[in-house]
Amino acid sequence: MVLNDRGRVLHKGHYKLKAWQVAMEVVETVYRETSALPEKERYGLQAQMRRAAVSVPSNIAEGAARGSKADFRRFLLIARGSLAELETQALVCPNLGYPPISGELQDQIDQLFKLLGGLVTKLEQTSPLH
Repeated sequence: MVLNDRGRVLHKGHYKLKAWQVAMEVVETVYRETSALPEKERYGLQAQMRRAAVSVPSNIAEGAARGSKADFRRFLLIARGSLAELETQALVCPNLGYPPISGELQDQIDQLFKLLGGLVTKLEQTSPLH
C-alpha cells in the first residue's frame, strides 16, 4: 500500500511506474532551471518547456488509466514525443545565448527515454494490444 503525505491510499497504478516517477522529477528540474531564463521568455520558451515537461507524466498517467494496452502504448508514445520536444527546446537555449541545460536534466531525459522505450517494448511483447 502506498500513502500520500496526508495518509490517503494511492491506488493509481501509474504512481508505481519508474517512468512516471522520473517524469515527475523532470518536471521539477525543468521548473527550477527555466526560472533562470530571462523575463522576456516567460510566455515563450519557459512556458513551452514547462508545458512539454508536464505533458510527459500526464500522458503516462492518462494512458495507464485508460484500461487497455493499446491506449497505454499510444499515450506512452505521446509522452515520448513530448519528451523529445522538451529536449529540443532545451537544446535551443544555448543557441539563443541562454544557459545550457544541466547535466542533471540531460541525464533524466536520457533515463526517461529508455524507460518509456522499455515500457512500449514490453507492451508490444506481451499479449495482443487491445
